[in-house]
Amino acid sequence: MGLKAIDLVGPKDWPMLKKYGLYSSMCNGAELGIDDGWNDTKFHPELIKKYTAMIPQVAEAGYKNLICFSGARRGKDDETGWKNCTEGLKQIMGVAEKNGVLIIMELLNSKINHKDYQCDKTSWGVELAKRIGSDNFKLLYDIYHMQIDEGDVIRTIKANHQYIAHYHTGGVPGRNEIDESQELYYPAIIKAILSTGFKGYVAQEFIPTSKEKKGQLAALKNGVKICDV
Repeated sequence: MGLKAIDLVGPKDWPMLKKYGLYSSMCNGAELGIDDGWNDTKFHPELIKKYTAMIPQVAEAGYKNLICFSGARRGKDDETGWKNCTEGLKQIMGVAEKNGVLIIMELLNSKINHKDYQCDKTSWGVELAKRIGSDNFKLLYDIYHMQIDEGDVIRTIKANHQYIAHYHTGGVPGRNEIDESQELYYPAIIKAILSTGFKGYVAQEFIPTSKEKKGQLAALKNGVKICDV
């Protein structure tokens, strides 16, 4: 299919990727989960400990991207979320900068899939990136999630591309195949991403409708073809 990498792989599976010549385009394993994130200071000690240990491992393995999450609001307003995330993340940015690793917060919808998630708009993530003020903190723009919570995908990408280091695909509605059965037209979106000078990875993160392996692989192959513009 021409795939070069796989997303969301932790240290225990890196040897398997290397065996087959695949790159870990988005590493994980330091986070506490989607809900327990950087926007709550009670999680900071454990998060700082885990990320401080994981960042050098990512670098040593030859990788660059490490995912993180804002966490659920749990009643926090935007300002409190920004303040807490900034306070915590700044404590690991020095390690990230020293090791050449990007700490990447994923944008997720809070309307359907991740109720109460705080970093649910591009503008929220961009404001956080500005407050952290490091080139080693970026956003993961999940096209599926952001179509649900804000729409205006192409204009938003072009206006904020300097804060985005990674992309995920997915069909809307249903997070299924990115084909003509859903409302997003991926060739135009990928062309818009390329027009920003983006040189990173776009990861296929849709859920195939087929229950058969053959059908799932066919859907993946078609997704790759659609995005090959």
